Amino acid sequence: MHIQDILAERRPSFSFEFFPPRSDAAWDELYQTIVDLEVYQPSFVSVTYGAGGTTREATHDLVVRIKETTGIPPVPHLTCVGHSEVEIDEILTRYAEAGVSNILALRGDPPRDRPDYDWSDSEFRQAADLVAFIRRFNESGRHPDLRGFGIGVAGFPEGHPGTPNRLIELDHLKAKVDAGADYICTQLFFDNHDFLDFRDRCRHSGIEVPIIAGIMPVTSLKSMARMADLAAGARFPAKLLRALDRAGGDPAAVERVGVHYAAQQIVELLDQNVDGIHFYTLNKSGATREIYASLGLAPAESSQG
Repeated sequence: MHIQDILAERRPSFSFEFFPPRSDAAWDELYQTIVDLEVYQPSFVSVTYGAGGTTREATHDLVVRIKETTGIPPVPHLTCVGHSEVEIDEILTRYAEAGVSNILALRGDPPRDRPDYDWSDSEFRQAADLVAFIRRFNESGRHPDLRGFGIGVAGFPEGHPGTPNRLIELDHLKAKVDAGADYICTQLFFDNHDFLDFRDRCRHSGIEVPIIAGIMPVTSLKSMARMADLAAGARFPAKLLRALDRAGGDPAAVERVGVHYAAQQIVELLDQNVDGIHFYTLNKSGATREIYASLGLAPAESSQG
């Protein structure tokens, strides 16, 4: 199902993100997480792609397994860093043959062992180049049974770490949309003002595609430190920090604070007519299920009883 149809069918959309596990035991645990969350009938789930394509096969395997064993549309991440046009064409062909209908197109980060990565040698220097390539793939007519990949791109409410000039950053985002992106999914954020202002600036710039808000609840102080690294400068509002301090380091209390804060974020965003909510799950279902419960969103099997 093409992402345009998915997002038109349900507004706001609710979706989840997973990453390929590194061990057999973790695969079993992740699959149970997916089963736990499938009853909430997510609009789609996305699957991450390691820096420099390091999880290329694992991402493909997980995407195909989700498609074949669940009713959830999978959206694989695809990064262009370190890939040639031939390699990207091969990846897209495999997904097309597997019946996968959507891609999240990202520039991506170089492998950690290549801090001196030279972007000038890349066939894809920006995510907009990858978006344009996917659009050309769609228009090639090589897969007549496929309407064409729906294309998502990333947005950064707090600013892109590699582009401190916010005007240029928005130019880059618009270039991705103009190249053919169907929607934007944002990086995580903790201050709704950042997202709402980002959305307003997008609309002012003529970006009219749906903008989905990325939410990741704090579930531990360790995960919070990891978020700060992953999000490259994520801002933690004083309101959240004070609430975490009151938890006194108790793990269960910290998780309750994080879940409550994320739920309040979502309520405010829903009141502001957000196009969708994307949960960064870290391959766990507990916090997401608690947030759903606090919002009064019962799983499908419960709502039938």
